[in-house]
Amino acid sequence: MRYTVLTEQGAGVLDAEPEPAGPDGAGERRLLAPLEAPVLGWERRSYGWCRGDSCIPASAVSGIEHAGRIDVGAFAELHGSLAVADHDHGLLAAVPAPDTGPRGGAAPDFALRGADGALHRLSGLRGRKVALVMWASWCGCRYDLPAWEERHRELSPHGLTVVSVAMDRSAEDALPWIAEAAPSHPALIDTEGQVAALYDVVNVPTAVWIDERGDIARPQDTQVATDLFQSMNGLSSEASLRALRRWVHEGDAGLGGGDRAPGFRTPTAEGQRARAHARIAVELHRRGETGAADRHYSRAADLAPHDVTVRRGLMGLRGEDPFGDAYFALREELGAAGIPVYRPIRPEPAAEAEV
Repeated sequence: MRYTVLTEQGAGVLDAEPEPAGPDGAGERRLLAPLEAPVLGWERRSYGWCRGDSCIPASAVSGIEHAGRIDVGAFAELHGSLAVADHDHGLLAAVPAPDTGPRGGAAPDFALRGADGALHRLSGLRGRKVALVMWASWCGCRYDLPAWEERHRELSPHGLTVVSVAMDRSAEDALPWIAEAAPSHPALIDTEGQVAALYDVVNVPTAVWIDERGDIARPQDTQVATDLFQSMNGLSSEASLRALRRWVHEGDAGLGGGDRAPGFRTPTAEGQRARAHARIAVELHRRGETGAADRHYSRAADLAPHDVTVRRGLMGLRGEDPFGDAYFALREELGAAGIPVYRPIRPEPAAEAEV
């Protein structure tokens, strides 16, 4: 059976077979691929599995090779991925596994194409401060994009680059809003959820500040650039701008300093699996398989009920209005469960008046 493999780099193919279903048909079935064929871009050699200059020793893989086949899900985990399959439709989504090792303060690097068609890499901005701003066309924060452009124009001569990233599943949804903002800053579009996964973006707007060394200066923070929806989010664009100016001009990220500053939030395994199910749901919707797509949407919601980026981001594909009843029902559900819709950083008391 041929599977379409969905990854951050695009789609590929994999020849594999699911193991037989159990007597009750419950549980996830392993996907088994022949050893002689490439698996997720890796090829088997006498001393291990290799992709380019990277190799996994044969001893590390021997336990998941059986009768001339390899367990694809277990192999994905060996090289730092999580794989979710839809056997009925021949789809496999592979997403990065959560980074459980020590990260230090380094911001995860990524490369995305912008509205200008150029490839932009975060690490290419070393030596400048970066305000990484996540937004989406299905969010009222789309109206903030021109204001972020104004902040970029004001503070760029002083060493700041605003990098906006649209969390849209289709570039066509984001492009009109980018065009209206007429950005001189890098305006990127994350159709495959790469930045959403690396930065655990569970709602928008979310901003992350990155210093000149490429380290996190201020982790995931709900920030606004206009007050259009202040009655809903309780946030102040004036306070946000004041804090940004102070960081750019004085180097003060407004977190109280020292070890008291909140840390960078990393994804969970459940959250990453939810993103994999969402990726399959998008592909099934594109194929017109709405019933199957809804099952993956429901699975994603079960795994990560707090992830508004996944849940609200797929409403349009399901024929629901992300600004209408479905969204307000989601807000009510999250409120009843004690899950915050917005997640602004609460600074130390000494800094709170300034942020």
